[in-house]
Amino acid sequence: MSRVFGEISQIGYVVRDIRASMDHWISHGVGPWFYLEKVELDYFRYRGADSPLEMSAAVANSGGIQIELIQQRNDAPSVYRDFLTAGREGAQHVAYWTSDYQTLYDKALSLGYRVAQEGLLGGGRFAYLDTEHDPGTMIEISDTGSVKGELFAFVREATATWDGTKPIIEL
Repeated sequence: MSRVFGEISQIGYVVRDIRASMDHWISHGVGPWFYLEKVELDYFRYRGADSPLEMSAAVANSGGIQIELIQQRNDAPSVYRDFLTAGREGAQHVAYWTSDYQTLYDKALSLGYRVAQEGLLGGGRFAYLDTEHDPGTMIEISDTGSVKGELFAFVREATATWDGTKPIIEL
């Protein structure tokens, strides 16, 4: 438990082949995966400048922790591209969820955190905080006071009762 951010809600993996990564997790009994081939972001900024990020994402839960897989589909500036360009692949961030996003965002900035990238997805804001002093484990804060929170609750419930059939559900 972080005294600043609360409980870790998600571990995000940046991967080169999202389908192979889903198959890997499925082989370990984690699923079903809710997969979105083309994530439609309302806006996305990298280090304060707009960036035309194209990405695919998949989520599933393992108990109370959500696993997120991200594959960037273009060469737009992002922390995902930075991670892969540095020769890394795998766990890239831990995410903390909140229904009071602005308060947590302001608190992080007041403590000296800097925003590396941020955007809006499904009415919910998110920000990745620049924590490169600990390579590969950025902090993401994410607003779950929107439709995104309802989706995340649905994913958690679906994985809790998954019987192993239909391991990938395309959204």
